[in-house]
Amino acid sequence: MAALIDHLEARLGPLGGAWSPEEGAPEGAPQIAYFTEGALPAVHGFATIGLFKAPLTSRVSGRHQHMELLACGRAAPGDDPGPLPSVLEWVAGRLLTGGEALLRGEVIPLPMPLFPGGTMTALYAALPVYFDDDFASVVLENGIETIIAWLVPIGAAEATYVREKGWPAFEEELVRQDPDLLDVNRAEMTLG
Repeated sequence: MAALIDHLEARLGPLGGAWSPEEGAPEGAPQIAYFTEGALPAVHGFATIGLFKAPLTSRVSGRHQHMELLACGRAAPGDDPGPLPSVLEWVAGRLLTGGEALLRGEVIPLPMPLFPGGTMTALYAALPVYFDDDFASVVLENGIETIIAWLVPIGAAEATYVREKGWPAFEEELVRQDPDLLDVNRAEMTLG
């Protein structure tokens, strides 16, 4: 697991600590780690640690995939980590229970907005494009290639756009409009 921690710390900054799975979490539930002072100034990174141990099946290829989940957000005042650690734990639990890998471009509706009254009501599975290309996967000590899936908060209209137009069209809009994907309270993009 040292290779995974080194891989994450090289981009997200030093490991600040981790939360153990909550009581009642699915078998194999990972820890949720937090990182600060990384390559992106004033950004906190959160990642699952240990999800890779459960091989998840791709609905497309039928092959097993190993993955860890990533969420990043602008640092909030004080010590409050915000909703991202809980969101990662919730998604990891869903993946473990269902046994299916998260695919690029997949939209995961949240049971409630990230913040009361907020517009971010779903997550979008993306490549971690705010970092270097090599961050998208890591080979661990046991030779297992592990994918790093970035969970980006999105709004209801954005989620609908992905479902109706497909993830390539959505990512074209992300490039064109360049919203701040690290702002978990951002306004939704204007989509036609």
